[in-house]
Amino acid sequence: MKFKHTSVLLHETIDSLKPKDGGLYVDATFGGGGHAKYLLSKLNTGTLIGFDQDEYAIKAAKLNFTDLLQEDSNPRLQLVHDNFSHLEQDLVKLGYPDGIDGIYYDLGVSSPQFDQAERGFSYRYNARLDMRMDQSKELDAYQLVNQSSQRDLANILYKYGDEKFSRQIAHRIVEKRREKPIETTFELVDIIKEAIPAYARRTGGHPAKKSFQALRVAVNHELEVLQTSLEEAVKLLRPKGRISVITFQSDEDKIVKKIFKKYSEVEVPRGMPMIPDGMKPTLRLVNRKPITASALELENNNRSHSAKLRVAEKI
Repeated sequence: MKFKHTSVLLHETIDSLKPKDGGLYVDATFGGGGHAKYLLSKLNTGTLIGFDQDEYAIKAAKLNFTDLLQEDSNPRLQLVHDNFSHLEQDLVKLGYPDGIDGIYYDLGVSSPQFDQAERGFSYRYNARLDMRMDQSKELDAYQLVNQSSQRDLANILYKYGDEKFSRQIAHRIVEKRREKPIETTFELVDIIKEAIPAYARRTGGHPAKKSFQALRVAVNHELEVLQTSLEEAVKLLRPKGRISVITFQSDEDKIVKKIFKKYSEVEVPRGMPMIPDGMKPTLRLVNRKPITASALELENNNRSHSAKLRVAEKI
C-alpha cells in the first residue's frame, strides 16, 4: 500500500524542533510519514506518536513502517487513528500523561487524498461528494450541499473559501437540488461554473477551487479542531519543548498566529514593578516571520508555494 506524498519544509520543520535522544514527540498529521521518517533518523532513542484521522494513512503506515512499530517494550513509533483535537486524552490512554518534548503539524489535504478519486476531494475527478478525512464520520459534502440552507451555504463558501460569488453559487445550488440531489463532484463543478460570471471564470485558476476548499474545511471542522489541538499542544509541551506548524491557508495561519501571540505576549499593567508568575508568557517565538520554501523546493514541489512554517518554544 503506497501513500506517496512529498513533505513540505521537511528539514526546516523537524530541525526547528531540536530533537533530542530519549524525547517524546508527536506528529499530529502523519500522512505518508515523511516528516516522521526524518525525525526518527535524528534520534538514537525516543518515541514518536503519529496521529491521523484518515484510516487509509494509518493502514499504509502500518505496512511501510513495520520495523519501527514492532511490539516490544519500547516501540520507536506508535500510531493513533484519531483527530489531533483529542491529543491530550489519547496520550493519556497510551500512558504518556507527563507532557511531550515536541509536536509538529502539516495541515491541509495530502496528495494521496486528492488523488484518490473516490474520496471526492478534487474537482479534477468525478466521484460522489464526500470530502471526509475520517471516513467513520457521518457528515460529508453530499449532506452539506444538499441539506444546508442557502444562507448557510453562502456563509460557508465565503468564510472558508473567500469565494466572492458565494451567494450566487449557493442560490444556484439550491435551485438545482430542487430538481434532484447533487450527487457528484462534476455535477457540483458544473453548477459552480454556471453561477460564476464568464469574465470571472477566465482568470484565477479553476472556478470550483475555492468552493471545494470551503466545503472540505466545513465537513472536517478543520479550523475548529486546529484551535482546540494547538491549545492542548501548548499545555502539553515540557519546558524547552517546541511546536512547529505548517499552514497552507490564510485562515489556518491566522489561528496559529493568534494562539502563539496569546501565549507569548503579556500585557503588564502600568506601575507593576514585576510580572507575577501567573502572568508570565508561556511561549517564546522562534521565528517572528514565517519560514517559507526555498527556491529549489518551490521548483520541485508545487504544494510548497503557499506553505508557511511557524515555530514556538515552551518557556
